[in-house]
Amino acid sequence: MFTVAQIAAAMGTPFEGAGDLVIARAAEPGTAGPDDLALAMSPRYAEGLAAGQARAAVVWPGADWRGMGLQAAIIAPRGRLAMAGLTRALDPGPAIAPGVHPMTVVDPSAQVGEGAAIGPFVVIGPGARIGAGARIASHVSVGAGAVIGRDALIHEGARIGHHVIIGDGFICGPGAVIGADGFSFVTPEVSGVEEIRQTLGVRAEIKPQSWERIHSLGLVEIGDGVEIGANSTVDRGTIRATRIGHRTKLDNLVHVAHNVEVGEDCLLCAMVGIAGSSRIGNRVVLAGQVGVVDNVFVGDDVITGAGTLIMTNAPAGRVLLGYPAVRMETQIAMQKALRRLPRQAKP
Repeated sequence: MFTVAQIAAAMGTPFEGAGDLVIARAAEPGTAGPDDLALAMSPRYAEGLAAGQARAAVVWPGADWRGMGLQAAIIAPRGRLAMAGLTRALDPGPAIAPGVHPMTVVDPSAQVGEGAAIGPFVVIGPGARIGAGARIASHVSVGAGAVIGRDALIHEGARIGHHVIIGDGFICGPGAVIGADGFSFVTPEVSGVEEIRQTLGVRAEIKPQSWERIHSLGLVEIGDGVEIGANSTVDRGTIRATRIGHRTKLDNLVHVAHNVEVGEDCLLCAMVGIAGSSRIGNRVVLAGQVGVVDNVFVGDDVITGAGTLIMTNAPAGRVLLGYPAVRMETQIAMQKALRRLPRQAKP
């Protein structure tokens, strides 16, 4: 339970009216009850407020909240930013009891920081270090020599590989795997893949070939404030480390391959795949199902539309769309021209 004043302080926004009104939860305007905080950050939610029973709401600047029958209002000039503060204040997180659960296995050489909470069926390997205030839910494994910073939150079933290094404030979704071996193989003879890379499709005599595994000796290094979503994977490097910069966020089902370097403050949406040894700059946004081929560089501040395939280096600040990626305005013009083709083909 929080008061309106406490919630407004956590959001960093002003409030008006009864600041001592107690709030149990957040709710959509039309379904909000008397103890709920209705989320009505734009005028289009005014009708919903009338249908609900909320006494307090998050409203847009200039809203006549008294006229809508409210007793208190939190003013949100930027709705989604207000949502960030609100959800942070109201989210209790997983219920993990302080200390180490008796059904967890911690190697005697591992270190668990002060105030950590570790749930049941967790395995922490030899020499691993868990930072102060970390919370680790059930069925997580932390490999030998791994380092996890302060105030981490690792959800159920995540796998942290051996000697992975993770900074402070890390959030890891259920089922994520960090530090698996990279997908790297070679043939004793020149492979068909190597051949067509050189010839762009022309094949000589096709012969049987077999694959020899290249093992991953490198690490995974993850900065502070990084989030990795459910069932995402970050592979360790072959020799040098795979790296993810400070405050970068990965959605669910994202794959970061061996030797990849992702910069700071990036946003990688669901089903993004980045092939081996590519480099992603700072503040890059890759929308859903974007692919990046191996050994290319994506510059700072690049933004891509969904389903884009980046096959060559992308200059800083470029907005890309399409398969293969081109400037967004070029792709839109191409699609308009493509739609005109049936009409132009008619006799």
